[in-house]
Amino acid sequence: MSQKISARIPASTTNLGPGFDTLGLALQLYSTVTLEITGNRTEVVISGIDIDKIPSTPEHIAFQAVESVFQRSGVRQPKGLKLSITNGIPAIRGLGGSGTAILGGLLTANVLCGNPFSDSELLNFATDIEGHPDNVAASLYGGMVISVQEGKHVHTIRLTCDPTLHVVLAIPEFTLSTQKARDILPKTVDFTDAIYNISRSSLLVACIATGKLEMLSAAMKDKLHQPYRSSLIPGFDDVVEAAIDAGALSIALSGAGPTIAAYCLNNMDEIGNRMQNVFKQHDIPCKIKMLGTDLEGAKVWKNEGKNL
Repeated sequence: MSQKISARIPASTTNLGPGFDTLGLALQLYSTVTLEITGNRTEVVISGIDIDKIPSTPEHIAFQAVESVFQRSGVRQPKGLKLSITNGIPAIRGLGGSGTAILGGLLTANVLCGNPFSDSELLNFATDIEGHPDNVAASLYGGMVISVQEGKHVHTIRLTCDPTLHVVLAIPEFTLSTQKARDILPKTVDFTDAIYNISRSSLLVACIATGKLEMLSAAMKDKLHQPYRSSLIPGFDDVVEAAIDAGALSIALSGAGPTIAAYCLNNMDEIGNRMQNVFKQHDIPCKIKMLGTDLEGAKVWKNEGKNL
């Protein structure tokens, strides 16, 4: 078995408005996970941003993913595993940080075990741990990924996005747990609202597939989750209005929030400044990131950095 394996996994923004738990887009923002056999005690080491929000114990979700690979493969887990995470993704902000950690654990452990599992099998494992496939699928494959879960199996189709499409993220300083964001959702939805979202999510996929990005303004509208979750984010409507006025094609919650993502072709600086200023007016400090779409997905290498 190789002794030290690393993986770089991109962040994701998911739902994209109407594609609740179905659509995900990989972003050029990364965390790196390294797994090595030390022969000493089990160790989880966290560095990078938001380390105060991430547990540095074997209870970390990435280490649980590592253990699941050994259990599923039947390979005996070595003594003295060290899992190191260099976190580059704001934690608990709707950018798929938990999904990248899970994938990092699965991908590195899979190589240590001799690659018994395919990417599609690892995606199924990741979805089982995470509870939904949209963020892990986008981070694994890159680009925009449409995911459908059928039992324990996830079906995916990956689309390559127009490289001119950029995402401006307004990332508030406060966190919002996925559970809290899910608890606020209604148990049932009106039939007309369901039709509304089906039509918009279908149009959104077609926009990306054909490059007709000018239709994103209509395609990213939503009635299933954003009207409810937006109440948890002070100034949400005003931030949306400011981004559109500054030239954004469309705007949506990133995952469960509180990060807000503006999709644009130009004027990124102006859009980011407007969003930040509006949050400031509501006494919410936030950081702005202007990102392209990651088209490569997760990368894994042994020791010297050679991709597998």
